Amino acid sequence: MPVVTRFAPSPTGFLHIGGARTALFNWLFAKHHEKYGDGGTFLLRVEDTDRARSTDEAVAAIFDGLSWLGLDWDGEAISQFTRRERHQEVARQLLEKGMAYKCYCSPEELAEMREKAKASGAKRMYDGAWRDRDPSEAPAGVDPVIRLRAPLEGSTVIEDLVQGRVEVANEQLDDMVLLRADGNPTYMMAVVVDDFDMGITHVIRGDDHLVNAFRQVQLFKAMDWPLPAFAHIPLIHGPDGAKLSKRHGALGVDAYRDMGYLPEALRNYLMRLSWSHGDDEIISTEQAIEWFGLDAVGRGAARFDFQKLESLNGHYIRQSDNDTLCDLIMPKLMEMLDGKLAEGAESRVKTGMNGLKERAKNLNELAESAKFYAIPRPLRPDEKATQTLTIEAKQTLSAFRADVAAISDWTEENVQTAAKAYAEAHALKLGMVAQPLRAALTGSTVSPGIFEVMAVLGREETLARLDDVNLHDAS
Repeated sequence: MPVVTRFAPSPTGFLHIGGARTALFNWLFAKHHEKYGDGGTFLLRVEDTDRARSTDEAVAAIFDGLSWLGLDWDGEAISQFTRRERHQEVARQLLEKGMAYKCYCSPEELAEMREKAKASGAKRMYDGAWRDRDPSEAPAGVDPVIRLRAPLEGSTVIEDLVQGRVEVANEQLDDMVLLRADGNPTYMMAVVVDDFDMGITHVIRGDDHLVNAFRQVQLFKAMDWPLPAFAHIPLIHGPDGAKLSKRHGALGVDAYRDMGYLPEALRNYLMRLSWSHGDDEIISTEQAIEWFGLDAVGRGAARFDFQKLESLNGHYIRQSDNDTLCDLIMPKLMEMLDGKLAEGAESRVKTGMNGLKERAKNLNELAESAKFYAIPRPLRPDEKATQTLTIEAKQTLSAFRADVAAISDWTEENVQTAAKAYAEAHALKLGMVAQPLRAALTGSTVSPGIFEVMAVLGREETLARLDDVNLHDAS
């Protein structure tokens, strides 16, 4: 039987990192069955029935976040709001079947019921006042809500693919509202109708929805519709075990992009939160699609750890194609340098990428470390570099410049050989030549190997930057 999953976010804000993981699990499950089973489809439904809080900007942010993560959905995204007439139609069918009824209770009466229920310790907050009441007793001029006639005895059971067998006594579940007095469907009503109409076979979502699942199962059964399989995955907590908050990383996917994370790294990290494949930590998308199954999802809450994400992101940066990384950081360099890039900046950044990407944990760090290749002359050394460029250091650079200027075959090996020869001739340690070179050529005391830097900069740029140091000294 072909698998159909769905991701159904509410467009009331950004694509939360927890929502991104839910989307990823649904996507992987569908892709696995598409490739290795009888077929798989991943659908997107925007649950925008809350018109006061739903915005076009939030919808766009969700689409953008999913696209950046590489989670492509099948077909057009579905707007739940546009299906309200279908939801109303099903509510009328339930009324005709006697599986739903009209309730005319006022807000004041409902509040009084809740107070009495709390005082008596009753499980149900609604006492079923209109459940079996004759409609002829309905007060004039009052628009009723429509409630599900839920079973009063027994229990509702879910054989959850992650949580196992879960059960709740029916006496704990109220006759939930399906249609409000203004005719608009509730979330519970809309979700069940949409899941049935979309042919959803597996509902994979956070375990905070488990309590909703019991009520939704009752509605499926009231309509004599087949149940989808449920899989409620554990929530993501912070490293301290507390509920995930902004200080832990409860940010939008767009924030991770802005912080310089690669989508493939974030996918890899998210898939490892509550799901595992042995001791494998670095898992390609192709491997994940092959291996993913709900049987490997644990029940315990996952813990979000920025250090692990950074380490993983660093790995993906080191494995990335240099041209791709250059394309990703050039806009960042343009912003850092107010659009003023040195001539040949992009070529130098690309050529020097092997040395740059070894230490970077994110694209912002990578861009910052690459800035010295792109910045126009003259460089302005930072504080530590300025301290390195003492009078003695500048004298060393001035003398060494004459030696290195004679090199016609400008390679990393040849400039390093020249530096070693200069140091030996003047009874200096190589670092006493290399560190002033680094400060002069990069404006910093930290960079890739300085002889690699000289090779990337080229003969003319290297000599010009050395000349700039002496010009500053002369002024």
